[in-house]
Amino acid sequence: MFDSNPFAEVSALIPPSFMQTYVVVMILLVAGGTLYDVYHKKSAQYFFENWRKSKSRGAKSVDMNSIAIKTAVHDVLASGEFCNPKRRIAHLLTMYGFILYVLSTAIMVFWYPTPDVATPAILPFLWWLGGLMVAVGGYWFWFFIRVDVAAEGNSPLRVVHADLFILSLLASVTFGLIWAYLQSNGSSWTTVFLGLYLIATTVLFGSIPWSKFSHMFFKPAAALQKRVAVANGSYDNLPPPADRSDPATRDRHSMELLKDAPLDMGLGIKREQPRHY
Repeated sequence: MFDSNPFAEVSALIPPSFMQTYVVVMILLVAGGTLYDVYHKKSAQYFFENWRKSKSRGAKSVDMNSIAIKTAVHDVLASGEFCNPKRRIAHLLTMYGFILYVLSTAIMVFWYPTPDVATPAILPFLWWLGGLMVAVGGYWFWFFIRVDVAAEGNSPLRVVHADLFILSLLASVTFGLIWAYLQSNGSSWTTVFLGLYLIATTVLFGSIPWSKFSHMFFKPAAALQKRVAVANGSYDNLPPPADRSDPATRDRHSMELLKDAPLDMGLGIKREQPRHY
């Protein structure tokens, strides 16, 4: 099962040309949906305006190569924006699992579409591994880590519009894994779950203008812009972080209540998890 190409096996039912066309259409939906989202929400316009304002207000020169590397390593590859380690692990499992899952799918569909072309055993293994990583990270997040479940006491079965991306992703991967398992065992339910797999995948890639899918493209740009704003001293037109060890800072009117407070004030709201519902 883990070394068998599920897309080659199904080629007896669905022509490889259909599968390849379907993958191309999904790629076009991602590109088109993202461009529409950028145009509709004016996110690119907002980003470039903020970038221009940051450069004009910045009083320091910045090393863009260093900032870009830090952004790529810390914010993108390591998902450093998540302070909660469980949330970060769940996100990394889902992100890298999705990458493995999508890449291995594309390679098997285009390069090894039929049983006549031997599929390297590593590709189906990576497909299964990626799918299981998405399932573990996604269901862990959905049932135990989501803020409205973990901190606000809402039911994990509560669904809102913002959940479209994660739910369609989990549905696509779950139905895909079940379909591949049933197909390898010759089950009569194989065709049913293949249909569910295709429907869920179409919803995942076709609903980008209404889901959070495109955030994966926006977040690296936002993280880069934020690091540039801190490095050049503009802070996105916000005041710089207060240094309470500086007497001049402590004498400011806004710091009056904290003037005589200890510099180390403890954990504060981080002392315990917010579970007081």
